[in-house]
Amino acid sequence: MSSEEMLARIGQSQEETEFYTPMPPGYRAGRHKYVVVVGTVMSGLGKGIFASSLAKLLKDKGLVVAPIKMEGYLNIDSGTLNPYRHGEVFVLDDGMETDMDLGTYERMLDQDLSALNFTTNGQILSAVLRKEREGGYLGRDVQVIPHVTGEVKLKLRELAARSNADVVFVEVGGTVGDYENAFYLEACRQLAYEEGEGSVCFVALTYVLEPGTLGEQKSKAAQLGIKRLMEAGMMPNIVACRAASPVTDKIRQKISMYTNVPMRRVFSMHDLESIYLVAESMRDAGLDREVLTLLDLHDRVDQRHEDEAREKWRRFVERIGKADRSITIGVTGKYTALRDSYASIIKAGEHCGVALGVNVNFKWIDTTTIDRSNVARRLADCDGIIVPGGFGSRGAEGKIECIRHAREARVPFLGICFGFQMAVIEFARNVAGIEGASSTEFDRNCPEPVIDILPEQKKIEGLGGNMRLGGKDVLLRPGTFAHRLFGGASRVRMRLR
Repeated sequence: MSSEEMLARIGQSQEETEFYTPMPPGYRAGRHKYVVVVGTVMSGLGKGIFASSLAKLLKDKGLVVAPIKMEGYLNIDSGTLNPYRHGEVFVLDDGMETDMDLGTYERMLDQDLSALNFTTNGQILSAVLRKEREGGYLGRDVQVIPHVTGEVKLKLRELAARSNADVVFVEVGGTVGDYENAFYLEACRQLAYEEGEGSVCFVALTYVLEPGTLGEQKSKAAQLGIKRLMEAGMMPNIVACRAASPVTDKIRQKISMYTNVPMRRVFSMHDLESIYLVAESMRDAGLDREVLTLLDLHDRVDQRHEDEAREKWRRFVERIGKADRSITIGVTGKYTALRDSYASIIKAGEHCGVALGVNVNFKWIDTTTIDRSNVARRLADCDGIIVPGGFGSRGAEGKIECIRHAREARVPFLGICFGFQMAVIEFARNVAGIEGASSTEFDRNCPEPVIDILPEQKKIEGLGGNMRLGGKDVLLRPGTFAHRLFGGASRVRMRLR
């Protein structure tokens, strides 16, 4: 069989072929490019920060970019995950509950994402099982390879086609060697083969150790981590080295030698003052130009667009760290032991601080330890108070006490989701005189349910995806405080959860 005949049969799902590579209608291999970012050594290295920063550089050049996060857990979405395990749940405009990395992509790229930009093992396996029941595999014994990997490739190609992306940025959750992401890695290997040379760029994000007892950087863990990636059939085109301090040329040379990656593509992604400085660091190292070369994208660059975008970004980042005064905002919740539980609040505070020239310090207060006797003392040094979202009765009374203190001491207050529901309860009890005011969420038999579940949700069973989710248009009544805060707008779009 000739190579042309073999490629023509890819995508057929029948007993005469071992291939299973479904493609969206009209999809043309090689038109869309892919950057696959994979972590080695350990999790939490910042794959999302790396991928979003690089995606921003290419978007600045006028290219259309589309990120996707592929998670290894069997949950259909992130909606029921404990914040202590995976940080906050980030809700997209279409209501999809996702990993917090999707928030990083939206903030860095300034574009709304959708369910197309997020997948989990649970989604992929559910799709495979559904197709099997529908007879979609035409008598084949359904296996991880090629059927599960085929669904992963279909997910990536659908995103590319529907967003008309020049480059799809694929963030593979977890670390090379995990059982959970093994079929993602295999699917990406197949994708590189099927799309053709110059269509897929593999990035290995690794970690360079710098033990304090030694006083020097060590590359062995990075070498072994990348070796695991190569054993999976993927040769990295770029290596990004996370480290506390700039990676030395000696270490970069070692990594280059052991990975067959040229020195100019071994990038030091060391700690910086802000994640918003990473993109400029990449640009200074020439990483964006290397990607253009690897994927043959130089002819799609809009230089004028890049110049304008770069100047706009420069004006933003030059204000980072230039604050002339500081304020303290108290965040009163029950997940305060893990800062990632409130990542969006932290980022919003950073953005406000840069815009206003103010250094925003957060004071984290566990509301399970708050009562009327200590609330004034615990919040005494706060210039403002945020009561964020949450679920259940634990810590609820502490939140109500924080809100009462804010109202009586006239401290600026922001209640978000559950936090604003607690504000309604506090006002009902202490101002309107409604004794027993509470919420049916944690007290179904409360005598005065000033907060109750939406009528259309009372018949919904289960926990996953059953809240009022996603972007909704909110009407602002003229003359109200909210109307003034939003500059007189008649409506704004807000995301609900």
